Amino acid sequence: MKRKMIRAAAAFAAAASGMVFMMPNASAAPDVSRGEQIYQSCQDCHSLDTNDVGPMHRGVFGRKAASVPDYSYSTALKNSGITWDQDSLDRWLTDPQKLVPGSKMFFHLDSAQDRADVIEYLKERAK
Repeated sequence: MKRKMIRAAAAFAAAASGMVFMMPNASAAPDVSRGEQIYQSCQDCHSLDTNDVGPMHRGVFGRKAASVPDYSYSTALKNSGITWDQDSLDRWLTDPQKLVPGSKMFFHLDSAQDRADVIEYLKERAK
């Protein structure tokens, strides 16, 4: 009887662990190359190295929001106290107006995977 219970528990554990990997909503690891492709849609307003409609993104990780020289930020973003990291960028790209009401940016990425990929691109390639 004890052996049957051990085998049943082992079978359940194996099946359960397989189900975790097969869940349709499980997100893949961030992909820098895919992030670079998605970032192309950001280039209507941003670039890595120059200010445009939006501020440049080179060195964004660890940078205090609204601190790029020669860019005219909204008062709301200047007063936000945000330092850009994985979490703050994800919240920003989800809904910039919710994170900082009155900021200039309205563009957002609905997909968590798209946000993760863009953030990974910025983290790795925009140093």
